[in-house]
Order: sequence, then structure tokens, then C-alpha cells
Amino acid sequence: MLSYRAAIPLSDHTLVRLAGGFAIGTTTAWRYVREAVDLVAALADDVHTAARKASRLAYAILDGTLLLIDRPAEDRLYHSGEHHRYGGNVPFLADPAGRLVWASPALPGAVHDLTAAQRTGLIDTFTGAGVPVFADRRHQGAGGTIRTPFKRHRPRLSRNQKAVNRSHARIRAISERAAATLKAWKVLVRLRCCPRRATAIVQAILVLQLTEEGRYPG
Repeated sequence: MLSYRAAIPLSDHTLVRLAGGFAIGTTTAWRYVREAVDLVAALADDVHTAARKASRLAYAILDGTLLLIDRPAEDRLYHSGEHHRYGGNVPFLADPAGRLVWASPALPGAVHDLTAAQRTGLIDTFTGAGVPVFADRRHQGAGGTIRTPFKRHRPRLSRNQKAVNRSHARIRAISERAAATLKAWKVLVRLRCCPRRATAIVQAILVLQLTEEGRYPG
């Protein structure tokens, strides 16, 4: 794991420092980094493998995070109306202990969370595998095995419905640990590269994180 961190600037290493350390040009360093990231990213589970592994869990927790980016040329596509920031929308799954188990390909920030879950095939795949998935109100209407809280409406929610929502919120709160795990990789604090590289970077980080924790079977 330490060798990966030294070779791939997924922490606070800049390309200039990396190139200087290996006595190569920054262009060459960037090419090597892209190749290394792509090789590691290719080892990440797809949604079908993730669902098969998650079927061993009592349930999974679906959440998402916005990877901040500098304002791109396609600004409307990457602008998140919810966060009022530019970035990539990355849905991810946590286990009942809050550990990161899977992260989807990154989507433009303008994509709604429910749409993101649909586009990645997560809803259909996890429903087909019979995996209960707890998700927030942004995923209401997903159907299948996706469990969302009751909508607030008039007349007011019943006492039992409120109790269910509180229990649901406590379960979902555990996913904050997985979100923190992703953001602990400093490259994800703000992407300085093309936003289209976000998927490869996130997938590589997923593999490295699971390897570091001894949970990657490959």
C-alpha cells in the first residue's frame, strides 16, 4: 500500500515533486500516473459484483458525495443545484458498520441522486440480488429494495411513521464514516484534473482503500 501511495499522487504529492523525485519530466510523470491509476481502477468491482458481495450483508446504505472541481467549460453539466458548487456526483455504498464497500462511476454534478442510482444500474441490480438498501429522501420513488423515509405531508406523519424515520436516519448516519474515508484521500478534496478523470481516480481509490483495510479479495 505504501508503494502505491508513493507512486500515485492520490495524496498531497504534486506532479512536479513526483517528476523531480524520479528525474523525469512532468509530462512523462503525468502519463505514468494516468496509466497507473487506470490499471488500479480496472480492478474495482462493477455494480453486479458489488451487489453479489453485498448480498452477504444485512443491508447496505446508499449515499453520495460531490467531488469539487474548478469551474469547467461544461459548467451547467457539472453544477450541483443542491450544493451550489461545481463537481462530480459519486454515489457510494457503506456496510452496516459504515465501511466503504463500493463507489459508482462519477456523474456530472447536475445529475440528481435518484437519476444517478438509476443510471448506474444500482437500483435494479441490488433489487435483483435482494439486498435491502437504506437511502435518503433524494431517492424517494426508487422502488425495489431501496428503503427511503416517509415523506412529510399533510396531514402530519403518524407517531409510528416519525419513529420509523428516526430509526432510518440513525442507520443512514453511519454512512458518514464511508464519506469521510473517501474524502480522506486529499486528491478528492478538489479535483485539479479534467472532471472526466474522476471515475478512474475514485475507482482506484476504492481498490487501494479496500486493500489497505485487508478487504480486497483480488
